[in-house]
Amino acid sequence: MTRAIFGISFCVLIFATGSINSQAQTVSGSIVNETARRGASTSGVIVLDIPNELHVNSNQPKSEYAIPTTVRISGKGVKLSPVTFPPGENRKFQFSENPINVYEGTVFFWYTVTVPKGYKGDSISIKAVVRYQACTNEVCYPPKNKEVTITARVT
Repeated sequence: MTRAIFGISFCVLIFATGSINSQAQTVSGSIVNETARRGASTSGVIVLDIPNELHVNSNQPKSEYAIPTTVRISGKGVKLSPVTFPPGENRKFQFSENPINVYEGTVFFWYTVTVPKGYKGDSISIKAVVRYQACTNEVCYPPKNKEVTITARVT
């Protein structure tokens, strides 16, 4: 009976630790100088921070089973460029025969926002949704979506 309770407690602890790790990534973003000018373009960035013990599949993981990282951005009344994805790093893992292209550490996804000359508001708001699959060296967790809203003053 005591062994059974210990075994169940151990499994719960391992599961809980894995759940915490798979949630540990943070997503943030900004627009350069937190200001956008009417009739001009400025750069914006989405930042994905990945803890040391984890990696995420890149946007081109080169594996049919690995779920790629995607970044969707949207904003009303502004023009947004496609997001630029950085190159990942090819790494070999125990669970895969071939190397998988991954992101580790802090990853930057750049884009450009253009505010029309006739824009009426005094600020803009950009919504970004980052979808990624976090993995350790042994296992991958279910994919997650994290959302961030970025605002900037319009001059």
